[in-house]
Amino acid sequence: MTPETETVFEAIRAEFGAASLARVERMLEPGGGKDRHPAQKAAKWILPGLSPTPWHDPYAHAELAPVVHALEAGHQAIKRELDAAWAGHRAAFSDYAHYLTRQEDWQALHLFRDGALVEESAALAPTAHRVVRETAVETEKICPLLECHFSTLLPGAVIAPHCDLWNFSINLHLAVDIPDGCRLTVAGETRSWEEGRCLLFDYSFEHEARNEGTRPRTCLLLDLWHPETTVPERRALTALFTEIRRLLGES
Repeated sequence: MTPETETVFEAIRAEFGAASLARVERMLEPGGGKDRHPAQKAAKWILPGLSPTPWHDPYAHAELAPVVHALEAGHQAIKRELDAAWAGHRAAFSDYAHYLTRQEDWQALHLFRDGALVEESAALAPTAHRVVRETAVETEKICPLLECHFSTLLPGAVIAPHCDLWNFSINLHLAVDIPDGCRLTVAGETRSWEEGRCLLFDYSFEHEARNEGTRPRTCLLLDLWHPETTVPERRALTALFTEIRRLLGES
């Protein structure tokens, strides 16, 4: 905690009450996220009190269901625009990099990153860009610490088992273009994507993905706030991790 972060936290407590950040404060205590599911062991930050559920029903959360329904309704247009972008604007895709590694066989076209929409992508993927803007960005359901991107795994690509950094955001996948031989495993349970439908999972649990098919597999990935987090917690977490990244010299 820095003086700048403390100032933000105090303002949030003044607005929402002294107990509004109790779970965030517990997370920051030594061992504050110690009580966790074994499959979350490699996650760095665990906000206490969130349901330890690896797989979520994407339609079950009232806050997130409008995002899910809008993406699925737009699937055909989203897929056509993706195909055109992949065929004619391959340079717009880049090797995907996260805190563990960079992979050449995992390509990404970003729609949202560094806390803002990527306007250059609007011309390449207008339907997805609009849906994400209207249902996730303008409604503040997207986690501004993270991103939204088309995630394309080339044939033979493997995303090795790993836990992401924390549990207070959750990963939504729209299955855009899914060949045979693709699967996603979360906390030991393997599922397949169904084209045009969404999957939702907590990526603080160990997970991996594989494309054993003969053509690229593409999903549209959105990092959304976990539906069990509160508005004051979201504000505090955004301020906290923005400051941590600044101190570490990260974007």
